[in-house]
Amino acid sequence: MSSRHHIDDFMRGRIIGKIEEGRKITDVAREFDIAHSVVSRLWKSFKTTGMCSRWHGGGRVRSTTPADDIYSESRSPEKTVARRLRGVGLYARRPVVCVPLPRQHRTARLQWCREHHNWTEQDWACVLFSDERRFSLSSDCRRQLIWRESGTAYRPENIQERTDIRHAVSWCGPAS
Repeated sequence: MSSRHHIDDFMRGRIIGKIEEGRKITDVAREFDIAHSVVSRLWKSFKTTGMCSRWHGGGRVRSTTPADDIYSESRSPEKTVARRLRGVGLYARRPVVCVPLPRQHRTARLQWCREHHNWTEQDWACVLFSDERRFSLSSDCRRQLIWRESGTAYRPENIQERTDIRHAVSWCGPAS
């Protein structure tokens, strides 16, 4: 038997023609120097589809539709789920982290901004911005991922609140 190779459409047609003439699959396989199983599969495919040409596909046929993917509750392998989510435009990203501020802090910050909105460069020269120091009250190590569309990082549903305390501004003298 010859080395493994694909059978072109013309040869497929000749094989099907010989079998339709009444020849046995074994004899046809021997005549064309092809494995019996190849001729048998070709004949079975021809009887099922009515065509003898080879179907050029792109791999395994999907077992679910895109609509099924959205509502599917089955436990598919993690990579398959990730691939399907990327297919509909969702990507795994770390959530944006923010510190929730009580109403009194928000009010105090707004008041401070209103009082200092017209400061000059000389006024700001008396302010020292130091390195941020972070004190975390939670044990979250930011390994959690969320699935979201591109450009939606700051939507409320994609923001994770944290209970961090940060010190960022030190005063080195009164404003003139």
